[in-house]
Amino acid sequence: MKFRLFLYSPSELDMKAGNRHRRSDQKLFFVHRAARLGVAFAVAMSGTLAMQARAAEPSPAAAPASYVLAYRDVPEVISAEGVVEAVRQSTLAAQVAGQIVELKVKVGDSVKAGQVLVRIDPRAAEQVVSGSQSQLAEAQAGFTNALRSYERSKQLFAQNFISKAGLDQAEQDYKAAQARVGALQANAGQASTARTFTTITAPYAGVVSATPIEVGDMATPGRALVTVFDPAIMRVIATLSQSSLHDVKLEMPVQIEVPVAKRRMTARQVTLVPVIDSRTHTARLRLELADAAGLLPGQFSRAYFTTGVVRKLVIPEHAVLRRSEVTSVYVLGKGEQPQLRQIRVGEASVDGYVEVLAGLHEGERIAQDPVRAGLSSGTITN
Repeated sequence: MKFRLFLYSPSELDMKAGNRHRRSDQKLFFVHRAARLGVAFAVAMSGTLAMQARAAEPSPAAAPASYVLAYRDVPEVISAEGVVEAVRQSTLAAQVAGQIVELKVKVGDSVKAGQVLVRIDPRAAEQVVSGSQSQLAEAQAGFTNALRSYERSKQLFAQNFISKAGLDQAEQDYKAAQARVGALQANAGQASTARTFTTITAPYAGVVSATPIEVGDMATPGRALVTVFDPAIMRVIATLSQSSLHDVKLEMPVQIEVPVAKRRMTARQVTLVPVIDSRTHTARLRLELADAAGLLPGQFSRAYFTTGVVRKLVIPEHAVLRRSEVTSVYVLGKGEQPQLRQIRVGEASVDGYVEVLAGLHEGERIAQDPVRAGLSSGTITN
């Protein structure tokens, strides 16, 4: 074994001792700093966790609104299928022949009363007008000549220069010229009117629903060009069997449902078309709507006609919870704790109630908001 012996001077020993003291002081500084940071981090984390814990605490839920089951007099109704149609719907057709030179609208456009929709080539109509006006001018000239001749004939007859037959002939020529002028004036007016038929305008403000033509097509009298309807005035045409017609009370309010538009409204006026279809043995009823906003012609609808009043155990329709094939409600028992209970219901009435067939009894209380009641009870409802 070999040993090495190092000899240091007193100054070198003092320098090494100072270095060791400085390193130990640096270690202590970093240790104290890390300790202070750890304490600060722990304090911050504890505050954050406390805030999260307070936020996670459930807020006290208010007692759900309830409905007490009771028997009520509800209208007994029968339903009839129907379709929405526009009260004002016009199919504009051509009245003169000619090529279509301009189509200014397309399906879905909103138009104003008097707005130009289609133009037909007006050249043929203008030529007819020019010809009729020329014939009228010729007839007016002949009428002026016949009038002067008749006036002269009367003067000559008064002086006994012509016979009575000559005067009668002059009068006849005058009246014939006058009649010819009247006939040609009517022809000229008819030609001028026919010229206006080359411009098709909207009869009222509405929406374009069909344009079965294109520019370049040949228009012939009677051919449909544009269909326009007024969306502000709508009605429902419902069909009802003649056997049920005697049971309904048309003086009672008629409820109308349009499922696709999620609308339910009351008919403003009910009109029975006094004709029974011999093939289907059904009657048609026109149900005028007071508010037709959002409805379109052709939409399926259903009308509910009142036949009488019946007493039933009913609950609000919005209180029923429907999940797949399960129909249930939340019953409020002791302590206002909602309990889910399956029930069996009938058809919904027109006033927003549904009949209870099984599962509930008169006097029990149910929650009117099933979703809120389910959340407060901890039951998953979706």
